[in-house]
Amino acid sequence: MQQEKNVHPVDEILPLGKLCAYGMQHVMAMYAGCVAVPLIIANALGLSKDQLIYLINADLFTVGIATLIQSFGFLNMGSKLPVVQGVSFAAVTPMILIGKNFGIQGIFGSVIVAGLIAYLISPYFGRLIRFFPRVVTGTIITIIGISLLPVAVRWAGGGVPGTPGFGSVQNIGLALTVLVLVTIFYRYLKGFWSNISVLLGLIVGTVIAVALGITDFSRVASAAWFGVATPFAFGMPIFDLPSILSLTLVMLVIMTETTGDIIAVGEIVGKPVKQQDLVRGLRADGFSTLLGGIMNTFPYSAFAQNVGLVSLTGVRSRFVIVSAGVILMLLGLFPKAAAVVAAIPTPVLGGAGIAMFGMVAASGIRSLAQVNFEGNGNAMIVAISLGVGLIPLAVPTFYQHFPSWAQLILHSGITVGSLLAVLLNFCFNEIGKKTVVAEQGQTENH
Repeated sequence: MQQEKNVHPVDEILPLGKLCAYGMQHVMAMYAGCVAVPLIIANALGLSKDQLIYLINADLFTVGIATLIQSFGFLNMGSKLPVVQGVSFAAVTPMILIGKNFGIQGIFGSVIVAGLIAYLISPYFGRLIRFFPRVVTGTIITIIGISLLPVAVRWAGGGVPGTPGFGSVQNIGLALTVLVLVTIFYRYLKGFWSNISVLLGLIVGTVIAVALGITDFSRVASAAWFGVATPFAFGMPIFDLPSILSLTLVMLVIMTETTGDIIAVGEIVGKPVKQQDLVRGLRADGFSTLLGGIMNTFPYSAFAQNVGLVSLTGVRSRFVIVSAGVILMLLGLFPKAAAVVAAIPTPVLGGAGIAMFGMVAASGIRSLAQVNFEGNGNAMIVAISLGVGLIPLAVPTFYQHFPSWAQLILHSGITVGSLLAVLLNFCFNEIGKKTVVAEQGQTENH
């Protein structure tokens, strides 16, 4: 009994029913983002509908494995925190360029090598953790939350700005209804039911969408009952050095974002991340990306979208994410089940997303509230990091005349903001620190 009391909430194993419900909530919250990259790549390369379906199933199955590795741990990999893995959007543009020159086999070859390199350099990258004090992590968490909000807003409007029906009263009304429902469920329900307020909002919102006639279940009927992803299904990978270098640069960006996400989750769940935890988490990114190339999918990283759900519900058990990983694998094996989840309208996701991503920003603000801003440069660290980090959010074309390799980094506000926060903290709080301590020591000795 004493041992159970000493178990950290992150390592608590909840009853099976709760694990499944909480896990499904995470899956439904991240599903749209999870399948978006295969959709974009398939459309850009002109792949057939069957090939697109195969890519989505392979992605779901492999992302389930990647999530299990990250949350449960495997060999020397995995942060063992409630962190969901997903396909990174940072790699989309370079992958499209690679695909147009070398086909999808060129993408997979570059992904394999870039993942291997990321795995090998993880121990060196993990040493950066000492440069992430609370003023840095609080700033990063805030930037993550604010940067994700436009995703929820686009979902609430109906998907992509400019498409027919985007921003209609019906779409926005449905999104607001879901947001209100999530708020009511969270406020007035108790315990378990309050913790699944997002899931309940998604379910009720989908039922309302069915009644309004805006839910499309046609894919369910046409989807296969069972399908297994096999390695190198599109042919043997092609290894091109410039393509490999471009995706390796992407992996450095992804590792920077993952570092921020893992530290953010550790902050939210009350389990500070140590250097070895971070190294294991980054190794999981690298290995999962390598595995993704083999299994016909793309680079993986910690999914920031789900950080908001952890913050909103307060459910800290990593075994909830383990259950989400298992559900994702099953969805990858049973396309009909995946098609049912895919039928959730984007406005419904948008209403829930506003609450989830807003909670990430709120967690960052709460963390910054504990930072000392008197007699130091911490206010300037937060101000500049937020200001520059949000430039791509305010004006997406701001860096359009920069070289493509620079745009790769600058277009990610989370990456730029994180790098600036670390650099400014080093300038304001690290440089001269040892000198001051040494001078104080000499004064005391005299």
